[in-house]
Amino acid sequence: MNRRQILSALPAAAFVTPAFAQEWPTGPVRGIVPFAAGSATDTVARLFGERMRDVLGQPVVIENRAGANGLIGAEAVARATPDGQTVLFGTNSTNAAANALFRRVPFDMERDFIPVSTLCSVPLLVAVAANSRYRTLRELLDAARARPDAVTFASASASQRVASEMLASMAGVKMLHVPYRSSPNAVQDLISGRVDVFVADQAVILPGVQGGQLRPLAVTTRQRSAQLPDVAPVAEQGLPDYELFAWFVLCVPAGTPARAIERLNAAVRHAAADATLRERLGSGFGMQVRASTPEEAREFTRAETAKWTNAIRAAGIEPE
Repeated sequence: MNRRQILSALPAAAFVTPAFAQEWPTGPVRGIVPFAAGSATDTVARLFGERMRDVLGQPVVIENRAGANGLIGAEAVARATPDGQTVLFGTNSTNAAANALFRRVPFDMERDFIPVSTLCSVPLLVAVAANSRYRTLRELLDAARARPDAVTFASASASQRVASEMLASMAGVKMLHVPYRSSPNAVQDLISGRVDVFVADQAVILPGVQGGQLRPLAVTTRQRSAQLPDVAPVAEQGLPDYELFAWFVLCVPAGTPARAIERLNAAVRHAAADATLRERLGSGFGMQVRASTPEEAREFTRAETAKWTNAIRAAGIEPE
């Protein structure tokens, strides 16, 4: 059995020695969320952080550092003291798409961070306001085809922009990009009609759908959402090669001691096994909880970086 298999087989408690449990962490763990309060990342961080305390013996204090598509918060962690006391609740935006979207990224995701564990994944939804004139994805794309740049789309993260640009590129249409600082702000403008469409994490869109304020036109994964089984994938609506999903990962600054990484990993595994957390993220937001070893998390982020880079280039997005 190799090291990865051993780590996968061990229970969470096996990662922690009594001596180390007394010496780390020495105080609250600072959990940086690179997006605004109320975002999908914020929801994931707060639920995981609450359960991680059981293993860490210290609270995970969530700090929202929104801005620049997640780069501000991620940079704060990259520059933090590598002692395990500061962690990043990262996403595919910060950990996979940033290098292909921006000319100047203030950190190197491969060199400056160590992945601790994957956390969960979630499909995105193509959504419009409940009273929108566009009742189907075909109607939306036909309108964009007839009047280039007349249909506006919101984005508050790199993944949301890529998902929208990829949709437009594959459909052979042009839509006008309207950037937002946070997903909740984009949702409010979508509901009020200030923007036409928003492709965002199901966790962001679902409350508005359930409240009757938003209408989902498509899901971005090939599989239908358990929460919205009647909403067809984009791939079933004329674009068979379209597929994207969002994900979340816990990272620490490069140079963090291995013992801190192991204990953080044990804390994530403990949280991921919690029935209440799985129910809230699964039934409430359509997320699939997926804890991993650090090695598996690194391999996953590398593969996803290649996938998102290819998607960005295929969509013709020029780095900003």
